[in-house]
Amino acid sequence: MTQVLPRDKLVGVLHQHILNNYQGKIELLYQKEVTPLDFDYNGGSSVLLNVADCQTEFLRDTPSNIGAQNLASESLCDVEKTESITTKLLIAADGTARTIANEMAKADKAKRDSMGFFEKINYGPSFHIKRYVDDNQRVYKTIPMKVPSKWRNDLNFSARSKDGRILFDSLPADANGNQCGVLLLKKDDEMAQPNSDPRALRKLFDDFLPQFSALLDDEMIATVAKKPPSFLPSFRYAAPRLNQGNCSVILGDSAHTVKPYFGLGANSALQDVQVLKRSLEGTSSIKDAVNQFSKERAAESKALVQISRNLDRPGALGLLTFVFPLIIDSIFNKMAPTIFSPNTISMLQKSENTFCGLRVRKRFERLGQLMTIGAFFSGLKVGTSKLIQLLSKLTGRRNTTVAATIVSGMAAIILVKKLAVFFIPGLAPADVLNKAGGSNDRSKEEETLYTISAYDDGEQDFSANMSGGGI
Repeated sequence: MTQVLPRDKLVGVLHQHILNNYQGKIELLYQKEVTPLDFDYNGGSSVLLNVADCQTEFLRDTPSNIGAQNLASESLCDVEKTESITTKLLIAADGTARTIANEMAKADKAKRDSMGFFEKINYGPSFHIKRYVDDNQRVYKTIPMKVPSKWRNDLNFSARSKDGRILFDSLPADANGNQCGVLLLKKDDEMAQPNSDPRALRKLFDDFLPQFSALLDDEMIATVAKKPPSFLPSFRYAAPRLNQGNCSVILGDSAHTVKPYFGLGANSALQDVQVLKRSLEGTSSIKDAVNQFSKERAAESKALVQISRNLDRPGALGLLTFVFPLIIDSIFNKMAPTIFSPNTISMLQKSENTFCGLRVRKRFERLGQLMTIGAFFSGLKVGTSKLIQLLSKLTGRRNTTVAATIVSGMAAIILVKKLAVFFIPGLAPADVLNKAGGSNDRSKEEETLYTISAYDDGEQDFSANMSGGGI
């Protein structure tokens, strides 16, 4: 069973751990802007940094403030209160703001521009950040709430409207029943706007989320209606490495940014930390550790983002890259669980799987699935040859035409029947997992990990989904 670990609680625990165990060894500084000046300072043995005092945090780089980042930095940070420092190891974990990663890209471009043709070939590919356009964008508003004592408080409750207009997730915040609700909406929805009508929001909850509407008083509804929306991060990754020079690395969201639907963002960041720790302990120099970390995690970061993005495509693309493979995996896993693995989302929840390894395995399985389907069609053709010959004589058509018509018709009927349950706008990940099922030999504990169906009545689908992360 996987329980939700709120990110802010984890940060608080780590902060207290530092204070209790590393007094005098770790210095915590707040409201500082760090800008790299030279990644190869002092012959490549250190990084030169500029540190400025800031009065408050920077604005996040979201669709609502793109273009305002420079203005924010000028108004929030005191350029006269700066100092230059050097460090033998710079670990950048500045999230989706990616200040350090962006500076790495600039520094790498400047370095390559100064090289000759053969030097560039020997140097290798340039460091860059791959940014995907968000073609399935939703915004969200957070809603503090407390669930009744009779409800389980170790679950992530998920619900959606059948028309796909709204998705709602509620994640545990503590052991006392307090939860953080997240209302996901399309960005042009009237309820996604700031200062929306609280009466309309109450009606929306009453119509589609009555089980949660009863938990929210009028004051909370008014507060939620008034607040502006927040934006989910877009898919991005740094490549082809996660370092610039021999003394700096990036990890977490600054290296690989995904949407928080499947708990992959924070968990992958923790994996980054584990690999960096192992690299530092298992090598003889910072240079070797930095390059070892980048070698192990760069390809994983790229695979993580690409796999996650394929699970979030809209419309026909989503059907091709998410729903259809999930159905095929479900069918073949039930038929031959020792040969074909469960669907991609289920496999991502197994800590022993790597993103690169999973992608390779799924590609081989796709080949095996195609070969199996082809063999099935061939056997079906041989087994029904007599019938085909008879029908050919009766209809006056060729044997191959009759055979193709029969097989295609049967396959279409089976596929349409299987796909029918997925043709719902805005299908939530928890619903997909619930409808697709998985391996027959899963233990009861593993089934709890994926989904627990709790409510299905008319216009609402309600499920409690065990998730590894949250917004």
